[in-house]
Amino acid sequence: MTLSLSLRRPLLLSALVLLPLAWAPLDDFRKNHAFLINASPSLPNWAFWLDRHAPIHRGSLIFFEPPPSELVEKHFGAGPQMFGKRVLGMPGDVVRHEGRAVLINGRKVATRLAVTRLGVPLTRGPAGVIPKDCYYTGTSHPRGLDSRYGAIGFVCRGQILGSGRAIL
Repeated sequence: MTLSLSLRRPLLLSALVLLPLAWAPLDDFRKNHAFLINASPSLPNWAFWLDRHAPIHRGSLIFFEPPPSELVEKHFGAGPQMFGKRVLGMPGDVVRHEGRAVLINGRKVATRLAVTRLGVPLTRGPAGVIPKDCYYTGTSHPRGLDSRYGAIGFVCRGQILGSGRAIL
């Protein structure tokens, strides 16, 4: 079946007008969302949906770039990395260490290890009031590299790529 010339021309012109209108929202969506695959055992899921503008709450899963350090490089390789962790502490919360226990607002949220799986000594993470626009992160995995340790510390707004949710 062929379309007559009187129908083809308006359809073509309509497509030329509508295509840019559809492209802008798709491009905006692409810039603000991502599908992520987890290759680490520190989170129980392997696929996540990232939203760069989702609000962050206690318990949110956030994805961020850890600060550069020899510890991160030794365990994960050179170059930029992306970590995904749960938010355990919010701005204004108080972090305290008692031995190897980590407490936020007086409630135990984690236990620190002395060394990594490769035998590298771990330093204690930050204590005190969590600053504005920063978060204390962690996972249920005992060997997760997170805010319990000085190499990661508080995760602040400039490091955060977005908040995510597990999809698989």
